[in-house]
Amino acid sequence: MNLRPLPPLVCFLALLNSNFLCMLRAEEISKDKNSPYVIGQATRDGIGKFYMGREISKVMGHLGAGWLERPEREQQERTDLLVKNLSLSPTDKVVDLGAGSGYFSFRIAPLVPQGKVYAVDISPQMIGIIRSKMKKYKANNVEPIQSTITDIKLEENSADCVLIVDAYHEFSHPKEMGDSIFKILKPGGKLVLIEYRLEDPGIPIKKLHKMSQKQAIKEISSLGLEWEKTSEDLPQQHFMVFRKP
Repeated sequence: MNLRPLPPLVCFLALLNSNFLCMLRAEEISKDKNSPYVIGQATRDGIGKFYMGREISKVMGHLGAGWLERPEREQQERTDLLVKNLSLSPTDKVVDLGAGSGYFSFRIAPLVPQGKVYAVDISPQMIGIIRSKMKKYKANNVEPIQSTITDIKLEENSADCVLIVDAYHEFSHPKEMGDSIFKILKPGGKLVLIEYRLEDPGIPIKKLHKMSQKQAIKEISSLGLEWEKTSEDLPQQHFMVFRKP
């Protein structure tokens, strides 16, 4: 396929508003009209795949496990307040989707002593890290699950809560994973979506690793989940709650 190079002015504008311009470029070259995605020119931190106008970011991967476990994280992000605001019941079954190193899984586990925490990740290395920590934390109610990029690998109507912390923007197939979330949630179950606030330029996180509340509501609502509320109690992140009817 012969694509014309972008002129310098367009390249400059792309740096200012990469999502919008790359979306236009993607629409020019995407041929699959049945797909929810368009494929275009990738920006520095993206994969060149666009969903509802948003470029999907690159995945941090298991090499970022140390950053997830940094000692100052609780103070910077108030992860203690995040866990408290989940308002879990002792018998709840919670899915920590994109669990990474299990940072939240092992903090949630004591709150659901008669329930379970499914620590779900696509990375076998991350699942290995979680397994290695289970004895240390004596977390008998944590179950590591290696998912695929489109399927969480849990039974239908089995989860009371799905938690996604700073990971949804990296999902390479957000529509399919979203459908899987809807499937595994019990009626009345909730999705808690945590994302760095794109609306705040002062938050020192790369643009594609943030999301606006408007964009998140647009994407998640399209799955059939209903937006319930957004809390801004956290210093850097949206705390968004969606409910399955």
